[in-house]
Amino acid sequence: MRTVKEVSELTGISVRALHYYDAIGLLKPTEVTDAGYRLYDDTALSRLQNILLFRELQFPLKEIKKILDSPEFNPAEVLEQQIKLLELQEKHIHEMICFAREIQEKGISHMGFDVFNRDEIDAYEKEIKERWGNTKAYEEYSVKRKDENYDEVSRQLLGIFTEIGALRNHSPEEKAVQDKIAKLQQFITEHYYTCTNEILNGLGRMYVADERMKKNIDRAGGDGTAEFTQQAIMAYCS
Repeated sequence: MRTVKEVSELTGISVRALHYYDAIGLLKPTEVTDAGYRLYDDTALSRLQNILLFRELQFPLKEIKKILDSPEFNPAEVLEQQIKLLELQEKHIHEMICFAREIQEKGISHMGFDVFNRDEIDAYEKEIKERWGNTKAYEEYSVKRKDENYDEVSRQLLGIFTEIGALRNHSPEEKAVQDKIAKLQQFITEHYYTCTNEILNGLGRMYVADERMKKNIDRAGGDGTAEFTQQAIMAYCS
């Protein structure tokens, strides 16, 4: 067991911050002595590690608490998601450094704004929050998942991406393509959760940002299907 002062010295988190985490229920001490001293065991320190990682990723304390308190909380899955986000942040920072060096070499007149785009990071953050945040959409998904054969549902979903991929040489705005996007939206609503245009737009970004999803979609429909689907979704939702 470690005292609050020892935990502060070990982690660099102030005693005041640890007291605040206790007050909001984010990190409760394992034990409080008769004298009022807070004590923390290894389980509490493990939770603190997760808190600090999410704080580095700019997650609000309220969102961190939702994730760590989720009944389905899986430390291994959360760590994998944190690593993925850190990798996306690393990629973003590297691109920013290259951009700054290019300005340094070519002068301030060099214009470029794509490097500031955080859609890939934002989409993955949204996926994590929906996964653990007890959102209405995820609750609906959980209920439907219990009632269906999801191996078959997943196969059918990939079948839609195969159909979309067959049209990827067409314009994303063409009616035939847009009809497939409407079919995709309806399928998600029937088998996962109510797929509003806002959710569909977020999924479109995720299809490109998440390497696992992109690989599976491209495998189903051919190279470029994930990006084509995103473009078609953007046209559909506009």
